[in-house]
Amino acid sequence: MALSEQTFVADAPPAWVSILRMLWRDKFAFCAAVFLLVVILCALFGPTLLEDIATKQNLRGRNAAPFDFSLHWTMWLGGDALGRPLFARIIVAARNTMFIATGAVICSMAIGTTLGLIAGYSSRMASQIIMRLADVIMSFPSLLLAVIVLYMLAPSVGNLIVVLAITRIPVYLRTSRAEVLEVRERMFVQAAQVMGASTNRIVFRHILPVVFPTLVTIATLDFAFVMLAESSLSFLGIGIQPPEITWGLMVSQGRPYLTTAWWLSFWPGLAIILTTLSLNLLSNWMRTALDPVQRWRLETPRQKNA
Repeated sequence: MALSEQTFVADAPPAWVSILRMLWRDKFAFCAAVFLLVVILCALFGPTLLEDIATKQNLRGRNAAPFDFSLHWTMWLGGDALGRPLFARIIVAARNTMFIATGAVICSMAIGTTLGLIAGYSSRMASQIIMRLADVIMSFPSLLLAVIVLYMLAPSVGNLIVVLAITRIPVYLRTSRAEVLEVRERMFVQAAQVMGASTNRIVFRHILPVVFPTLVTIATLDFAFVMLAESSLSFLGIGIQPPEITWGLMVSQGRPYLTTAWWLSFWPGLAIILTTLSLNLLSNWMRTALDPVQRWRLETPRQKNA
């Protein structure tokens, strides 16, 4: 019996191989992951490779139509009102768009999860104070609060991250608190208490790993929401300001030319839509993959037979 168990462990594939197999099982999630990987690579290396081309003006290519290969190869998606190639600008703009969304999600997730763990495992008074703080934040519409704050402050990348992070804290706070209230009653937590484990060890070693998969799934969906919020603020003119660019700002800059050069807003808008759609598809896959009860739906026949 011991030999068969050792053989099974030896034949078990690495964790990342199992994850790739489950991802390949869901073709929509796999395509979404590939697209998001391309977007991340564009955000990391695009400005280094194409920033000079993205800012170089060519008045001969003003509002150039897409798929006109008589101009530079970077103009295959067309040119903007100053003759700058849309293809290069979309790739360069990916960095600011993804950086703002990533920073806001990480900050809101870290703060909200910490407060939620405290509210779910601490005294009733501390829980009530934290939850009332969340109610105050949620009483203001998130986009309206961002508009008011950014109207008073300079519309910089840092201010955008702070404002968007504050508006999303209650999502993680309420979710983590609800999960902690349920997990703290399980037998393994009570066993850790009986064995004299400290509060920090119980919360961060035993409770947080159980709550974390749910928060990761929410963060994936929230990433799409934050990216749309940033695009909306840039479209309204209170987000990132030129010469910095984001996809939302590019849509706003193309608005006056919708009747004559629709592609100025179409291509960056399409990038926003595809990225948001990919995040939602990947979030649905993660919700199933991280659930032990539903994970069998994504497992290959080879894995199930094992």
